Amino acid sequence: MSTLIGGTRRFLRYNLVGAMGLSVKFSVLTALVEFAGVGYLPSTAVAVEAAMIHNFTWHLRWTWRDRCAGLFLRGALMRLLRFHLGAGAVAMFANLFVTRFLVQELGMHYAAANLAATVFAGMANFMISNFVVFASRAKEVTPLA
Repeated sequence: MSTLIGGTRRFLRYNLVGAMGLSVKFSVLTALVEFAGVGYLPSTAVAVEAAMIHNFTWHLRWTWRDRCAGLFLRGALMRLLRFHLGAGAVAMFANLFVTRFLVQELGMHYAAANLAATVFAGMANFMISNFVVFASRAKEVTPLA
C-alpha cells in the first residue's frame, strides 16, 4: 500500500511540475511568436527545451528526490542526458509533429495545438522518467576518480 501511495504522490508531483513547465513553455512560445515574430515551429522547439530544463531541475530536486539524494555532478549530468534522449526526444517530436499537423492540416491555433501535443506526450514522458531517467542511482553516487 505504501508503494501505491508513494507512486500516486510522485505522479501528482510530476503533473504539478508539468503544469509549471507548461507555463514556462507557453511564456517562451508566446514571447517568441507574438513579440519577436519567430515562426511557431522554431518557437515551439525553443519553448520545449526551456520547459525541459525547468522540469528536469524540479524532477531532480523534488519529484524523484528520493532517487537522487547524494547524487554527484556526473550522475546529474548523465540523468540530464538520459532525460533529453528519452523524455526530451518524445516531447520534441510530439510537439513539433503534432503541432504542425494540427495547425497546417486542421487549422488549429498554434497555442491550442501545442497544448494538445503536450497532453499527447505527457504519459509517455512520465514512464520514461520514472523507469529510465530517474530509475536506480547505484552507479551514479560514487565520486569521480
